[in-house]
Amino acid sequence: MTSTLVNPLDHAVAAGQKVVAMDAAMVAKLTDMAGDFAVSAVIAILILIATVFASRWAASGTRRALGRVRGFRHDPTVLSFAVQVVRVLVLLIGIIAVLQRLGVQTTSIIAVLGAASLAVGLALQGTLSNVAAGVMLLVLRPYRVGDLINLSSNIGKVQRLDLFTTQLIDANNVKIVIPNSKVFDGTILNLSGQRTRRMELKIGIGYGANLSQARDVLVAAAAAHEKVLPDPAPWAGVTNLLDSSVEVTLQAWTLSGDYWQAKADVLQAAKEALDDARIEIPFPHQVAVPYSPDEGAPEYDETAAARRRKPGKPTYETSADTRGADQSEG
Repeated sequence: MTSTLVNPLDHAVAAGQKVVAMDAAMVAKLTDMAGDFAVSAVIAILILIATVFASRWAASGTRRALGRVRGFRHDPTVLSFAVQVVRVLVLLIGIIAVLQRLGVQTTSIIAVLGAASLAVGLALQGTLSNVAAGVMLLVLRPYRVGDLINLSSNIGKVQRLDLFTTQLIDANNVKIVIPNSKVFDGTILNLSGQRTRRMELKIGIGYGANLSQARDVLVAAAAAHEKVLPDPAPWAGVTNLLDSSVEVTLQAWTLSGDYWQAKADVLQAAKEALDDARIEIPFPHQVAVPYSPDEGAPEYDETAAARRRKPGKPTYETSADTRGADQSEG
């Protein structure tokens, strides 16, 4: 009977020892795994930090290298774009190295991304189109950093061209960010792309004025400005007959950098020159005539009517007296 009691006890002790041994092995394995993961995590962090510094170093090296090339030395557009591309590529390589160090199978990730390339392409269609448009803008180069351009009625100087957007600064120092896809698909007006630029001023002259004298006065006012180029010479001519004035267009050429201030100065000089020559610039008049239905129609005042007549145009009077005279003659 003693032997029958000893055998189950031995079995229980042996099972307990086996469980303890398994637990010790599992704890040792978990400890080894935690140690390996800690080492891998520390190395991954070091790789990530090194990647950040390497991307900065590569970007600065690319900037210096391209700065020595004659074609890119004075073109900040290409420099900023190339520097950003190099920085992104170095960061991507570093992230892949970090994932591999942490035990992530990058080949599997690449395979999954390849299989889902269609879905990723559709999801990132707008972003990828901005990148493609940025590359095309860099190749075609319709504008550079520092140029004054007009994009979808947004006028400003180009501050930066990167992978996704074009940044402008307008005259009010407001930052304007436009996606590259909209820039490439729209109309681009480079206002400073040429060395010279022509201003065009449309000025109304009274019908009774001497048009030849008005043209000479306007041309002389434009030619007297120091920022107006002598070749091509300023020109003025009648371009339209409006309801209350004769439209005279004044054209003058100036350097692109002097355009805005020269245009304002020439417009002011033209107004002052016309005033000195006593040439009228018509403008709308509003006359208030008191009228009461109980008192009847107001009496016709020939003196006031003569003052309101436009010079050079016939005026036909249709008062009651003239209508009666016409009927008696008929």
